[in-house]
Amino acid sequence: MKPSRMPLLITATVLLFFYVPIALLVLHSFNESRYSTTWQGFTWKWYETLFQRADLWRALRHSLGIAFLASLISMILGTSAAFALHQYRSRWQSAHRMLLALPLVMPEVLIGMSLLSFFVALRIPLSMMTVTIAHITFCFGYVALVVQGRLQDFDFSVIDAARDLGATRLQANLRVMLPLLAPGIIAGGLLAFTLSIDDFVVTFFVSGAGADTLPLKINSMMRHSKELPVIHALSTLLLLATFILVAISQRLIHRKTR
Repeated sequence: MKPSRMPLLITATVLLFFYVPIALLVLHSFNESRYSTTWQGFTWKWYETLFQRADLWRALRHSLGIAFLASLISMILGTSAAFALHQYRSRWQSAHRMLLALPLVMPEVLIGMSLLSFFVALRIPLSMMTVTIAHITFCFGYVALVVQGRLQDFDFSVIDAARDLGATRLQANLRVMLPLLAPGIIAGGLLAFTLSIDDFVVTFFVSGAGADTLPLKINSMMRHSKELPVIHALSTLLLLATFILVAISQRLIHRKTR
């Protein structure tokens, strides 16, 4: 019986649907045409224009600073939450897991609106601090899930062996457990960094004056057609950086599962 080609056709169609728009975006970042309707020749000028835009680089610095701080705090909170859920058993742990996973499945619009209401109720002015808090809210759950997967296969007998050899509890945790968990923690942190740096919906609700991140800046630039090629160039660089971070994260995840 001849095998059906339908699964291959469906797979090829889905891949084309996902990746052809990305390929066109990269292609138009080198297009001489300002409006990207026709190909008018190869050029680097949009990248040159991009590197001259001080407002874009300021927004990028804001995004990088927020993403770095949010991922760092998410690694600490996520690792602590994963360890607590794995180590301690009680009737409340199901509720704890649900609360941990809730920001992962809740629509970003609801997260943004609820955080905005929270900050307004506490009379906290919207700033980069509120954006950072909002990003930590939905990022640390991803770190916790990644670290939980590592803890499920973790051999805690090595901690007991270290204690038997004279190590204190702190020394055993810092010199034995932490290095073994490091690939999972770093992978979760890189995932949190990627989610934070390109978030738009939540940031839109909780950002204030002077706290524009790169996604917000790109959104405002989209209203002007003459700036589309610069957006294509910027998106290409962000795409490249995202692929590198995801590749590093996946490599660390595969390493920890060996």
